[in-house]
Formats: sequence, structure tokens, C-alpha cells
Amino acid sequence: MKTDWRERRHRWDIRYAPYAYIAPYFLLFAVFGLFPLLYTAWVSMQDRNLLDGDAATFIGLDNYVELLTADPHFWNAMGNTLSLWLFTTVPQILFALGVAQLLNRRLRGRTFFRMGVLLPNITSVAAVTIIFAQLFGRDFGMINWVLGLFDLGKIDWQAGTGSSHTAIAAMVVWRWTGYHALIFLASMQAIPTSVYEAARLDGASGWQQFWRITVPMLRPQIIFSTVIATAGNMRLLAEPLLFGAGGETGGSDRQFQTAALYLYEQGFKQFDFGYASAVAWLLVIATVVITGLSYLAARRIRTD
Repeated sequence: MKTDWRERRHRWDIRYAPYAYIAPYFLLFAVFGLFPLLYTAWVSMQDRNLLDGDAATFIGLDNYVELLTADPHFWNAMGNTLSLWLFTTVPQILFALGVAQLLNRRLRGRTFFRMGVLLPNITSVAAVTIIFAQLFGRDFGMINWVLGLFDLGKIDWQAGTGSSHTAIAAMVVWRWTGYHALIFLASMQAIPTSVYEAARLDGASGWQQFWRITVPMLRPQIIFSTVIATAGNMRLLAEPLLFGAGGETGGSDRQFQTAALYLYEQGFKQFDFGYASAVAWLLVIATVVITGLSYLAARRIRTD
């Protein structure tokens, strides 16, 4: 009997123990992640004021219809989000690849440099934004001072769409390049050295080895970093909020108001909680679609 009980307990342990180990995460996610997500979906179908939740009325999909058909500010914010995605994601990936390639070489103090590239990522986003806002200042900013040395004139970085997007993108790229570089570095170190040795024997230069061996073998990691950068860009809030004097409007003409900043304006300035929840869910849907496309692309690459 004891032997049968031990064998049964052993089978239970093998079958159910893994679920028990991961159960705390899913319980916490259900309470702090899934429930707020579903509750936000319910609120998005209401005409609800943040300060008077008891007076909420169910209006179905009216918030979504208004967002998609009759709200130019929402589409302006989505356009700014897409523009900033292009301004931030592409430079992040390219710079991260270059930094990872340098860190993968035999350098003195490699550990110091590898730790150093991550320091911008752990720096307070508020501090970074305030410092960069000073650097891109119109009258006394260092960037304009450097441009003045070459007689290029001063740029009002906050006033224009392209200039403000460039300044905000510089903040994001500076903070996140090191994070992606470490991901690429770890993958580079997993590439067999025999591949590079064979390429050198065939006469391939270092530049050719990088673009024809390293980059193709890092495609899944590049797609992963693109997904992470995309998700982060969808939540881009602190940088545009603190960068200009416009606050939640993203400048005097909403020239750098992102979708997340528009959500903040509707929910916590206009107190239209239902409308803000609809914006949040459209951002969720957009992020899921982009992530799914990236997953399919990564699966295609692995198959190839």
C-alpha cells in the first residue's frame, strides 16, 4: 500500500507540480492584470465621468464609433505615435546592433562597458526628459549652440512636428539602446565561431561578416526588440508630457501628443473615463495586432 501511495504521489508531483509553481503568477495577473483589463472594456462602453461613477450609463460602442469616425484629435495622436515609432524604433535597433558588435570584441574593461550601456535605462524618465528639454531649448539649449557654431540658426524644437519628434525620439533612443544592445550581445555570443572562421577563409571582410552572418542570425532577436519597442512606444507618455509647455495636449497645436497622452488628457483632465477607456482598448488591439504580425514573421524566419 505504501509503495502504491508513493508511486501515485510521484505521478501527481510530475503532472501537477509545474502548474503549482506557475500558479502564483497567474493568480496575481488575474487580480492585477486581467480583471482591470476586462473592467476597462466594460467602462469603455459607458458614458462615465471619473468623478461620478454612479451616474454612468451604458452606451454600447458609441465611444469607439466617435473615436474612429469623428475625433480628429485621436487620429492626430495615432499619427504622432506612428511617427515617433519610426523615429525611435529604427535608430534603436541600428544603434543597438552597432553597440553590441563593439562590445562583442575583445576590449579592456568589457564588463564595465557592458554595465555602462544599461545605465540610461535605469535612469529616471522624468530626469532624462527634463535634461533633454534643456538641451533642446530654443534660446539657451546646447543643441542650438552647436548649430550656431556652424551658422545653421536656432531651431524651436517644441514648435514643429518634425523637430519635436526628433527631440523626443532622442530621449527614447538614448534610454533604450543599451537594453537592446545587451539582448543582441547575448545572442551574438551564441553564434558558433566556426561560422566566422569559415567566412574569413572565404575572404569575407568584417563588414561582410556582420551583415551576412551576424544580422541574419539575429533576426528573431531583432523582431523581439521591435515588438518591445513597439509596445513601449504605444505607452509613450512621460517624455511628451514633460517635454513641452503644452502638457497633456502635446504642444500648442498637439504636434507631439501621443495616443497615451491623449488617453491621459481624456481620462484625467476631461474626466471622461469611458472615452479614455475606449482609447486604451484601441491601443491594446493595435499592440496585439503588431505583436501577432511580428510573431508570424519570426516563425517564418525560423522555418526558413
